[in-house]
Amino acid sequence: MKSIRRREFIKAVSTVAAASSFPAIVPGSALGLNGTTAPSNRIVMGCIGVGGQGTFNMKAFMSEPDAQVIAACDVDKEHLEKARLAINEKYANQDCKTYNDFRELIARDDIDAVTVCTPDQWHGLIAIAAAKAGKDIYCEKPLTNTIAEGRALYETVRRYGRVLQTGSHERSRPNARYACELVRNGRIGKLHTIWINLPCNDPHHIEVQQDVGPHLPEPVPEVLDYNMWLGHTPWVPYTPKRCHFRWRFILDYGGGEMTDRGAHIIDLAQLGNGTDETTPIELDGRGEVPPGDLYNAFFNYKFECKYANGVRMIGTTATPRGLKFEGTDGWIFIHIHGGNLEAEPKSLLREIVGPDEIQLGRSPGHHRDFLNSVLTRKKPMAPVEVGYHTATICHLLNMSMQLGRKIKWDPEKEEIISDSTAQGLLCRAMRSPWHL
Repeated sequence: MKSIRRREFIKAVSTVAAASSFPAIVPGSALGLNGTTAPSNRIVMGCIGVGGQGTFNMKAFMSEPDAQVIAACDVDKEHLEKARLAINEKYANQDCKTYNDFRELIARDDIDAVTVCTPDQWHGLIAIAAAKAGKDIYCEKPLTNTIAEGRALYETVRRYGRVLQTGSHERSRPNARYACELVRNGRIGKLHTIWINLPCNDPHHIEVQQDVGPHLPEPVPEVLDYNMWLGHTPWVPYTPKRCHFRWRFILDYGGGEMTDRGAHIIDLAQLGNGTDETTPIELDGRGEVPPGDLYNAFFNYKFECKYANGVRMIGTTATPRGLKFEGTDGWIFIHIHGGNLEAEPKSLLREIVGPDEIQLGRSPGHHRDFLNSVLTRKKPMAPVEVGYHTATICHLLNMSMQLGRKIKWDPEKEEIISDSTAQGLLCRAMRSPWHL
């Protein structure tokens, strides 16, 4: 936190009082009275990307007493206006500043932290720029859209000493952390297989698979800065279904269900396997691309990964959505988006993890955990290295599906072994003027 803001605040209040012949009337909340947090102790935030998930995160931070959102950025004027109104209504003022260009927001010295909730192709560049500008970062998953961007972000966050929380909020669920503790402490015996259920049966999945087009060019809506939306990706004509939500099924902008909810599930697999600091050594996936002229992310996939510790991770589109840790003496299943647990034997879920065993700790909530880390400078639940390794797995699996063959990966060197074509997919060319 910047101490200069405390001095500026006191000076400003004093100036107002001195300049008036009447007593200065300052709301108690502005002074930190009545149980509120003083402005000098608040974490001042700006929100970059305020669509659906971005608005959810923005409101989550606005509900915290020691955080204050003062700025929003989006390339869609309608999203931006809704955010501005919500922020001003929350704080009963007209102070929210809005931006079309994230660079203007992160240039502000009075902002401590930012959220990055844009389409995936923007995560890396924005988060890197924010870290260089001295901001702490809450960045949605997947952390980046390529492995090269992930490595660059990881190195930048560490170099500039920033806090970064990946938006893998399933990791903060108490039941999920408890289940992973049971696995890590051998309650299911020796872990040998992690089963990933990643179905594509939601209405939007079905709509995408049935939408064969044609998707013809249309005029860009006046409310959208389409060139900025595309960012560093190749220039292509505007068509409505390329943007806003369905972008995630086009590999230039997202990674399909693999990097959407797959990032949540694989993140928990990493936690339960004790492999947050590494990745599998072999990854083999097959999938189907829907017919039509727009979407090229994978559906109806199967994949298998092998870790250096011998554990296999096997994924399909089976239901229900979640993951099962299978060991020599039992199994535990974690349901995603709810965190309910199943186990065999059922008595596993009555086990108590002792003080001398592996303790993963409990989260006060994913957003609150980030704010705590901003204040204490301790690592959050999903720091940059965790988000980076989880995203790397998702990207390598998508690459395996693209190539139709197994990928052998060296986690230490972060290189693909004996496959120059696959190695070339670790990064992508960026459209000028953008670059890593």
